[in-house]
Amino acid sequence: MAAIDPMHQFAIKTIVKLPPVNVPGLGAIDISITNSILWMAIAAVVVIGFMASAAKGSVVPGRLQVVGESLYGLVAGLASSIIGHDGKKYMPFVFTLFSFILAMNVLGMFIVPFTPTSQIAVTATLALLTILTVVIVGFAKNGLGFFKLFFPSGVPWPLLFLMVPIEIISFLVRPVTLALRLFGNMLGGHVVLKIFAAFVVSLGALGATGGLASLGFVGAGISLGSVVALTALEFVVAFLQAFVFAALTCVYLNDVVNLHSH
Repeated sequence: MAAIDPMHQFAIKTIVKLPPVNVPGLGAIDISITNSILWMAIAAVVVIGFMASAAKGSVVPGRLQVVGESLYGLVAGLASSIIGHDGKKYMPFVFTLFSFILAMNVLGMFIVPFTPTSQIAVTATLALLTILTVVIVGFAKNGLGFFKLFFPSGVPWPLLFLMVPIEIISFLVRPVTLALRLFGNMLGGHVVLKIFAAFVVSLGALGATGGLASLGFVGAGISLGSVVALTALEFVVAFLQAFVFAALTCVYLNDVVNLHSH
């Protein structure tokens, strides 16, 4: 049943069992290495290795250098267009998020039998890290003026009683939407792929019984074509979700970096 269970691929499994660590106030914390931690570490190593190979700065760039420079230029242009001149300061953070998420998404399609971004704990951690960075930058750059973010300029004061709570709720919902968007797209795509792949096997087995059941081969062929099309779509989604996460990070940073224009 595990072979055709579309949710089996998301199960967290312990790879290396380690003794728990007692943290005051939190109790025993399990620090065992799971498949999620393992593949996130592999994704980080892949990103570092790829960028080290792509950053050679050859006069005649190779394929890796072209791809690396293209990705860097894409995110640099995104940060500059949204944040403005100060976008260069936050480019390392945004590019790190983009490349790490992209590596996890793509490895989940190519090699890895487990996609870390299909776990809400992973995407929620990335989202909270992003919002925490936005808050820190906001206070560092504006001090208590950070709270002007929740007071839209040009709004008549009677409407502020309505607008301020809306702005606060909107800000608090940001990490939720960041986490759920990435998690939902990666989870849903992999589930659909697994289901159609199971159709190929089950309908093919049905067709092998002969007779009228041979029509199962037709269904298996249609399902196989759907798997190929969905796989191509998933590669596009894997890139777009990393790009959208980076773009929204830039938007949230812009709100606090250019607070005067809010």
